Amino acid sequence: MTTVTTVDTGQFRQRLLDGLAASITETGFRETTVADVVRRARTSRRTFYEHFSGKEECFIALLADANRDMIRQISEAVDPGAPWAEQVRQAIEAWIACAEAEPAITLSWIRDVPALGATSRGLQREAMEGFIAMTQRLTDTAEMRAAGIKPPSRQLAIMLLGGLRELIATTVEDGGRAGDVTELAVRASIALLGP
Repeated sequence: MTTVTTVDTGQFRQRLLDGLAASITETGFRETTVADVVRRARTSRRTFYEHFSGKEECFIALLADANRDMIRQISEAVDPGAPWAEQVRQAIEAWIACAEAEPAITLSWIRDVPALGATSRGLQREAMEGFIAMTQRLTDTAEMRAAGIKPPSRQLAIMLLGGLRELIATTVEDGGRAGDVTELAVRASIALLGP
């Protein structure tokens, strides 16, 4: 008798998440069905339901993973020894690079998650808390302190993060690229965070 290992389970889960991401990119979250996900993942509905209770739970797992990865990529992109304004630029450019790498997922996160209502509230709060902690950590450097900059309050971090997210979303919705707003996003972030 063969048993399913944790590695196998993780591989199936990742295939399902990748299948959902591919379907969102092609047809959008709302039009995606569980059948679309399992077809792209080359697995069965039974396997899908062993991992997720439905499409929404799979979507939340996909976005939770994407948020953690984005926070990691942004954190790794910032050189804490660089001049403070350059650190801000590095963070914004990394954020935008992540958004541009998966524009359909980025837009779906911003537009489709709120429509899930209470189902997605935990994801929204967890993501915002992760990004707030990242912003406060990235602004707590010797270069920032030397320039008279303190980590932003929770409220200021929410304003900064929400503004960046909405700016990217409206730009992509209007047919632009997230990178089109790099300079504006850097200037606005410097103005909000600066001494």
